[in-house]
Parts: sequence; structure tokens; C-alpha cells
Amino acid sequence: MLPELIVLPPFLAALFIGIGILSGRIAGEASERLTARITLYASGISLLAVLIAIFMKLQGLLAEHIVLGTWFESGNYRINISFIFDNLSLAMATTSIILSVMVIRFSINYMHREAGFHRFFLVLSLFAGAMLLLAIGGNAVLSFVGWEVAGVTSYLLIAYAYDRTVAANNATRAFITTRIGDIAFVTAIFFSFFWIGSFEWNDIANDAAELPRGEARVLALCFLLAAIAKSAQVPLAPWLARAIVGPTPSSAIFYGAVMVHAGIYLVLRSEPVFEHAPLVMVLMAIIGLLTAIYGFFCGLTQTDTKSALIFSTTAQVGLMFLEAGLGFWDLALWHLCAHAVFRGYQFLTSSSIMQQIKDNPPRPVPNFLEKRRWLYLASLQRLWLENLGDWIAVKPIQRLGSDLHYFDSRIVDSAAGLPIPKTSTAPTESAERRDYQADPEVIQVSGLGGRLIYALADLFYWFEDRLILRGIGEDIVRVGRHQLGSALNRFEALLSEPRFLVALIIAALLAAL
Repeated sequence: MLPELIVLPPFLAALFIGIGILSGRIAGEASERLTARITLYASGISLLAVLIAIFMKLQGLLAEHIVLGTWFESGNYRINISFIFDNLSLAMATTSIILSVMVIRFSINYMHREAGFHRFFLVLSLFAGAMLLLAIGGNAVLSFVGWEVAGVTSYLLIAYAYDRTVAANNATRAFITTRIGDIAFVTAIFFSFFWIGSFEWNDIANDAAELPRGEARVLALCFLLAAIAKSAQVPLAPWLARAIVGPTPSSAIFYGAVMVHAGIYLVLRSEPVFEHAPLVMVLMAIIGLLTAIYGFFCGLTQTDTKSALIFSTTAQVGLMFLEAGLGFWDLALWHLCAHAVFRGYQFLTSSSIMQQIKDNPPRPVPNFLEKRRWLYLASLQRLWLENLGDWIAVKPIQRLGSDLHYFDSRIVDSAAGLPIPKTSTAPTESAERRDYQADPEVIQVSGLGGRLIYALADLFYWFEDRLILRGIGEDIVRVGRHQLGSALNRFEALLSEPRFLVALIIAALLAAL
């Protein structure tokens, strides 16, 4: 009964508010008090249940691992509805629910008369339940459910002002970036069952030492990548600075206090796996150190309060990864809890920061940064980390997607007898040539893949020049120049684009599988 009292009340509150919004019974300023009470009372019940669990744990009356039943079973696959009540889970659950109650109480006045007041508290209730499920879930699957719901609520509150383009774009970028971690988490769950035979955290902890060194490294790498994406570590750190466009209370609970620490919590939960993979721990320490430096350096030139706080958060979470990578697991847990409380308070007071510092001038930029313009520019541009990610992955994949869309709409649909749209999505010859010659982002590919692409381009050029332009009469030459020749020119230019290098790499990986 105790696990249900901890996890279910916030979810039930969200359900009740959602039904009220859809039915029209909860709407406008008149229903604000009802929504606030539902959310606050539900979180209060969860907080009381967590405190009871701590008391029973201290008295030795609470089992560390509780199984309520079976959620899903098929052949050898079995997912239990189980919960874990060890020191780590209780510490994370207590920190999450206390800060959630504080933020909910703060938000009642802060969000008064906001158009999305009820929607905000619905999402906040979902988040509180998701973090509790993530903290006390007894197996990796239940923890992943909480992990995923927390990610969805993060997206919804970043895009709280969904009519603003910046908010919608930032929410989408954050959502997509953290999906990298979700893929890694799912992969870790698969390997856990394949190599250990269980999803339960207790079984993973007990059997991790029996894994061969290579399997332990792969499993630890999957957990580490999931944590890097969720806790915004280098090189996936830039999404966190974009997430603060949401309301200040959501920034406090998500990116100052609770959710940004979900990644380091996963690392602490997977401690036995990392202990059996020391090389992955070294990698984790390096990533944490680089993230701490990145957060400190970029935070030196921030001119608004929330940006300064978010880069300070990035640096502190990076130090937690460094501590865990060096084997200081207890220190990382204490650091997590203390930082969550302190940073949550700072975010909640950021709205009134101007009144607090009215007699204190802002701190000047350090001398070493002020005297070196290139360092100042690098800090201001946040080390161009986001631009680098766009250049390496986002833009080539976007262009490849555009080409695949064109191929699907013009070739596949035509072959299937479907109507072809009147407006072509393919670029014209002149535009493609001009973009290819003038675009500074076009790279010259090298290596085996580059030589193959250039060889294919040379072959098509020879075919076009020798067999078409020189081997056919004037009439056909004119037709070939304007039709087949133009098509080959476009194809040749597209082959030199970096997106086709991405396609070649993907094809090679699929062939290797």
C-alpha cells in the first residue's frame, strides 16, 4: 500500500485536472483555487508517504525490495511492478517531492491569472509522479517509464508559451536531444535482460560483477550516454540553456532542482555496473570535468539571471559526474541533494533578484577574459558547441531527409500511380549549383567514402560528356542538355554534399549488421 500512496496521488491529480479541463468544469480564474488544492494536496500525500517510508526504514519495518505483481509477461520476458526502498531511492524521492511541494506552493501565486494556469499544474503533477516513479521504481523498465514521462512534461513546460516560435523551437530541440539518452536507456534495458536475465535493479547490482569485461563496458556506456543526455553533459549540454524559456517555477523544479539530476541518479543507481567497467568511469570523469569547465567558462559572460544560474547548474552537475567517475559515490549523492535544494531556491528567487541586488553592482568580467577578445567571444558564443553539433549532424541529416522526401514524392509515388504534387521540392539546377559553390558549410569529404563519392561523380561526368554530349546529334544534344544533362548535373552536385556521406555511413553500418 505504501508504494501506491507515494506514486499514485500526483498522477490521479493530473487525471482529475485533465478531465475537468476537457469537460469545461475547470476553466478560468474561478477554478484556480480548486486546481491548486488538488495539486498541492496530492503532492502532500506523497510527501507524507515518503516520510512514513523513511521512518519504517529506520525502524527496520520496510523491505528494501517490494514486488506488487506482474505488469507484463511473455515467454522468458517478465516485468514486475516492483519498488526499491534503499538509501539512494529514498534520498532521491525525498528531495524530489519536498522540492515539488515547495514549487507548487510558490506557483499558486506566481501563475495567478495566467492563461495556462490549469495546464501548468496538470503537467507539474505529472512531473512529480514521474520523478517519484523514477526514484523508487524497482526495475529499469519502471524507472524508464518515469524517466520518459518526466521528459515529456519537460517538453510541455518549455513550450508553455507555445505561440512563441522560440519556445516551440527550444522545446523541440531539447526533446530531440534527450531522446538520444532514451535510446541508450532502452538499449541498456535490452542488454540487461540479454546478459543478466532480469530488469530488476537488485539483480543488475548483484550480477554485474559476473559479467565479462566487454559486456560490462557496453552496459555501462549505455547507462552513461543516457545520463549524459538527461543531465546535459558535454557534448549534449547546449539544450539545457534553451530550456529556461519556460515559466520560472518550471525552470526551478526541472533544470535547477530535480530533473537535471536524473542522469546522475541513474549513474548512482548503476554503480555496480560502473565499478566493473573502470575505463567507462574514467570516461565519465573526463566528461564531467569538461562539462564543469564548459559551464564555468560560458557562465562568465551571461547577462541575465536564469542563464547565469543554468550554466552554474551545468558546472555543478559536471562535478557530480566527475566525483562519480573518481569513485566518490556518496559524495556525489550528497552533492546532488544539497545542490538541488540550493539551486531550486536560487531559481525561485530569480524573479526578484533586481530588488535584492539594487545596491550591489554586478560582478565585472574577469581580467583574463576582458583582455582577450577571442576568449570573451568564445564564452559569449558558448564555445560554439551547438553550432558544431548542427554542422556535424543536424544539417546533413536535414538535407538528406529533404532528398529522401523528394525521392519518395517524385519517384516512389509516381511508380505507385499516386498523384505528383504540382510544386516540386527539388532544387533547380542554377540554385543548386550556386548553393554548392557559395555555401561555406559544404565540406570536401576525404577517406575511402570521399574517394568513392568523387569516383562516382567523375564517372557520371564522363558518361554525360563523352557518351551524350559528343556521341549524339545536335537535336538530341539540345534535349539531353536541358533534361538528362541537367538531371545529371544536379545529381553530381548532390553527391558532393556531406549529407550523402552521412547516408553512406548509415548504409555501411546497416551492411555491417
